[in-house]
Amino acid sequence: MNHSGNNRTGSTKVDNRRRERGSVLNINRYATKKSLAESMLDVALFMANATQLKAVLEQGPSFTYYITLITLISISLVLQVIIGILLIIIARKNLNDVSKQPQLNLLNNVATGLVFLTVLINIFITAFGVQKTGLYPSRG
Repeated sequence: MNHSGNNRTGSTKVDNRRRERGSVLNINRYATKKSLAESMLDVALFMANATQLKAVLEQGPSFTYYITLITLISISLVLQVIIGILLIIIARKNLNDVSKQPQLNLLNNVATGLVFLTVLINIFITAFGVQKTGLYPSRG
């Protein structure tokens, strides 16, 4: 066994085995999986926002932050639909086509910015949202 710092032969063997198994990194496959994971998180947040909207509507207009929460949740839901559409567009494009890479980079940056904005909005939704837990006196 060669225990010296030179491990080129071992590295080459691993690379060759990866090529034989077809496990060389496929950028399109990676991007598709990444978009799919982001879409699943988007769906989970969408469902959470829909549940929050239902809770706010059930509390009624007498709730202190009723209009604020309805507005924030609605904006969040619209942004999530837009993000979902962007992710579908990004996932369907061929990343290996160099001519499409600038457009894909722009779409990815826009999607990332919208995700950041959605997270900020949801922080405010959480801050203003009060569920009926019996801890607060009823205002009615």
